[in-house]
Amino acid sequence: MRVRIIFSLKNKGSFLPFHHQYILAQFIKGLIVKGGEEKFYNYNYYSFSGLKGQTKVSRSGLHYYSSYVTLVLSCPEEEFIDYLLKQVFELPKIELGNLIIVPEFTELEEEPELDEAPKYLCISPLVIIQPSFNDESGKRFISPDSDEFSDLLYESTLSRMEKSGWYTPEQLTSFFKFQLVPDMVYINRLKEQQKKFARIYSVFDMDVKYEVRGYTFPFTLYAAKEVQDFVFRCGLGTFAHKGFGMLDIANSNPTNRTTPYKFKRQRVEREKVERPEQERPEREKFVPDTPATEE
Repeated sequence: MRVRIIFSLKNKGSFLPFHHQYILAQFIKGLIVKGGEEKFYNYNYYSFSGLKGQTKVSRSGLHYYSSYVTLVLSCPEEEFIDYLLKQVFELPKIELGNLIIVPEFTELEEEPELDEAPKYLCISPLVIIQPSFNDESGKRFISPDSDEFSDLLYESTLSRMEKSGWYTPEQLTSFFKFQLVPDMVYINRLKEQQKKFARIYSVFDMDVKYEVRGYTFPFTLYAAKEVQDFVFRCGLGTFAHKGFGMLDIANSNPTNRTTPYKFKRQRVEREKVERPEQERPEREKFVPDTPATEE
């Protein structure tokens, strides 16, 4: 399922870095810890977008000028999404970089029917190499139309699907069909315009900073329907739970397929009024006996 979290922006003109996924990843991780559910501490079957809104570019980054900004969160398990949203709407305000935002309401995106060859767009950069400490290999460029590109994505996807425990060994064995075909017309047009579709991004894992190469371009993925469902909901590639590899269907408008979801500010505030904190007994004051004085 996919949920759009809509925030009101309280300081128009404030900015975030061009690539701010690491800021959002730290925020989401903080929400997970805040809720206190240990079973979610190492949960990583989710992905999220960048912060969307009307922006202008400067040397500082992206300046936001819209009244509202949106974050899209994707995960196959409703329990986890509701757990995160509950933490979000308990916060009176949120500071992300220079932005001050307030959660207002949520919308549920209708999930599309996926066949075995949908065309995707990268909502966030696609990372295909797991970096190592003190190693530059994570920044290596690999051509998207090469077999190595598809092989690396296939290995990481099948590994995540196996670890999830949602599929039988027989199912995993049947998922041998996997080929990514990039939109080379799009890529060649960017090259002609001297624009980039692959950049170096920073990511933090276990408090260690890594630099990785991320790709953003349209592509068609040939794979089993179960694999399509997994990458659409959980992200594709490495570090999906840190804001990389979130996908959407090409030539579709998500705003045309949304319905109100159950979390909004007014409802949460009303629930707090209806469920006041348990009254505490008054503290009993202890007055020590005054020692007698000799006359």
